[in-house]
Amino acid sequence: MVAEIYLSSQVKSLGAVKMPESVHAYWKGIDDVTTAYYMGSEGCFTLVINPGKSNAIEWEKLRKNGAGVLSKLPKSAREIRIVNVDWDAQKALAFAEGMVLADYRFDKYITKGDKLSPISLVLEGKGSDKLAELIVVCDAVKTARNWVNEPVNALNAQGLGEAFQALGQSLGFKVEVFGEAQIESLKMGGLLAVNRGSQEPPTFSVLEYKPANAKNQQPIVLVGKGVVFDTGGLSLKPTPNSMDMMKCDMGGAAVVGAVFEAIAKLQWPIWVVGLVPSTDNRPGEMATCPGDIITMYDGTTVEVLNTDAEGRLILADALTFAKKYEPQLVIDYATLTGAAARALGTYGSALMAQAPESVVKSLKRAGENTYERLAELPLWEEYYEEITGGIADLKNLGKGEGGAQSAAMFLRHFTNYPWAHIDIAGTAFSTSPSHYTPKGGTGVGVRLTLEFLKQYING
Repeated sequence: MVAEIYLSSQVKSLGAVKMPESVHAYWKGIDDVTTAYYMGSEGCFTLVINPGKSNAIEWEKLRKNGAGVLSKLPKSAREIRIVNVDWDAQKALAFAEGMVLADYRFDKYITKGDKLSPISLVLEGKGSDKLAELIVVCDAVKTARNWVNEPVNALNAQGLGEAFQALGQSLGFKVEVFGEAQIESLKMGGLLAVNRGSQEPPTFSVLEYKPANAKNQQPIVLVGKGVVFDTGGLSLKPTPNSMDMMKCDMGGAAVVGAVFEAIAKLQWPIWVVGLVPSTDNRPGEMATCPGDIITMYDGTTVEVLNTDAEGRLILADALTFAKKYEPQLVIDYATLTGAAARALGTYGSALMAQAPESVVKSLKRAGENTYERLAELPLWEEYYEEITGGIADLKNLGKGEGGAQSAAMFLRHFTNYPWAHIDIAGTAFSTSPSHYTPKGGTGVGVRLTLEFLKQYING
């Protein structure tokens, strides 16, 4: 069955569009978006009436409405024709984006019942020339969701590296995955310390997309935390249900890989490097103990006060490795701190940066446009003082208050370039579905980053 959807600012704008006389049963959509829906022997028809402005807030309303319309359509309506009567392109694309993002289910391990094929969507009118790019972006989000949703017995550190390699081979970008021996030869003490309790080896993945027509002479480096499962190590998480979502602790790694999928498919003229340190964090017999001193890749000594503050240890080695590229900018993504989640809830991610104001503004603007919003937190020097002193150069834990910032200051120690840190602890995984966001992995950070990179390319 084909579903036809007409987008209009007012009913009379539909003009010569012929709808079944029996179209009725108006239902209130999101805010000032009103939708009329009909299904009969003639087919499935929907009118979406929205007189609103075209801005970031309105686009989010339309994404939600697009998801709402999809939920009303019969399961048999897998072909969808959207006719944009008089909306501008961005409004129509936002509506379509909500539909495509909502068309997701992680049913790989469900053995009974029918599995729906993905929707096939056509857009007529303004925005039609951008639909293919939109679908590539949404598909990348779904790739990130899939990786996050995979359990650790199906996707360990080695499997994550292999997934990146398969992606690079199919799309034509370079991927090198360092194994345990190479990581040891590089003396990546943070990654090795977190891995000590595991029976499975760590990996360090290096992705590089460098087209001949790249606009930038220095790469933009994306770093993703790849803890495929986090028990907390010997600082074991306090309750069993606090581990329920810990397969999502590689959400930052998923962002990096998914962004590479999209830019390679779209063949964007931009040089990007991705770095993903990966391991699980387990309380095995050889596990790092609270109080141990470790030596990082750059020679910095660290007193490990809490083995559940492990993400910053593996990211620090990756941030040091990034120096070899003399990067224009480094952005890291990590489900790093409960403090960020407590501060912002599930409504946005924390941004902390030591970068030009233009970069910070561009990241925030990208967050508003995609509704993957960023709240900037300060990097005051007092947070750095919390993690210095003691019996080593650094401690891997500051005070409970301002924990997101002291974690970021730990990371900053290992940078000497423009750098932004995005803490997605509260946004990478959802415990219940909402509009176009499913239960489980959300893929947050992918659309944000691609919007940011597109702004950079367009200058």
